[in-house]
Amino acid sequence: MSAPQAANADPAEVAKFDSGASGFWDPHGEFRPLHLLNPVRLGYVAARATLAGQPVLDVGCGGGLLAEGLARAGARVTAVDLAPGMIEVARLHAAEAGLPIDYRVAPAEAVAAASPQAFAVVTCMEMLEHVPEPAAMLATLGRLLRPGGDLFVSTLNRNLRSFLTAIVGGEYLARLIPRGTHEYERLIRPAELARWGRAAGLTLQDLAGLALNPLSGEVTLNRDVGVNYLAHFRR
Repeated sequence: MSAPQAANADPAEVAKFDSGASGFWDPHGEFRPLHLLNPVRLGYVAARATLAGQPVLDVGCGGGLLAEGLARAGARVTAVDLAPGMIEVARLHAAEAGLPIDYRVAPAEAVAAASPQAFAVVTCMEMLEHVPEPAAMLATLGRLLRPGGDLFVSTLNRNLRSFLTAIVGGEYLARLIPRGTHEYERLIRPAELARWGRAAGLTLQDLAGLALNPLSGEVTLNRDVGVNYLAHFRR
């Protein structure tokens, strides 16, 4: 594998998430929004791609929330992240659950170089807005897919509403997530994401919005992509 420093990554962003690794599986801690969002994200993936028996890669897996769900759905899961603390937590949690997930501290670029077109499904949730070159990362994710394979990403739209909702509301008022988690300039408009996908040989199949009620904790899937959204591409 290539060295992690070769990755399309911001070391400060990696360190920020690595520092919170010990609390990743606390459903009431700083990663609570991910725990709330995960079942809906997993359902979206499972409804649009075959998982049972298929090779699946989760890029930017963190402590393994989505990876474990994919494994429970029968997928043969490989999951990568650049934060060593997150991978350690993920491995321990999967071992306790008896889930055979191949966790690696590795950049997506190294996996793509070693195993191009190796995966039927690739997922990358809440990561594109944290990397220096998101268009290049989308191209890397495309190289990992076999022809006809499915790519699922989630990210945040860039507009006044998302700034007020996700950053001002989510980080400063409701304190759902730690302050400084997101930088407005790095958020991604759906049209930009679709354009990067086309350049990478990926066809956008669907966009779906994710709405999180901070009071009830209810998460719903809808057609409003103004703040949080999911995108399904196919190679």
